[in-house]
Amino acid sequence: MQKNEGSLDRALRIGAGLLLIGLALAKVIGPWGYIGIVPLLTGALGMCPLYSMLGIDTCPVKRR
Repeated sequence: MQKNEGSLDRALRIGAGLLLIGLALAKVIGPWGYIGIVPLLTGALGMCPLYSMLGIDTCPVKRR
């Protein structure tokens, strides 16, 4: 699994995931907020399967 997310992309995903999970725990938006686990995990791993399928790469490091 090669990383395909840049630093800003990862930070935004982690922030959005934490926000959604926090709102769900506070019972502001209901159980759908737990979908924030997906961006949280993809941001933490630095790899998005959807990006791979679509050929998107925001990681600035070029691979051989």
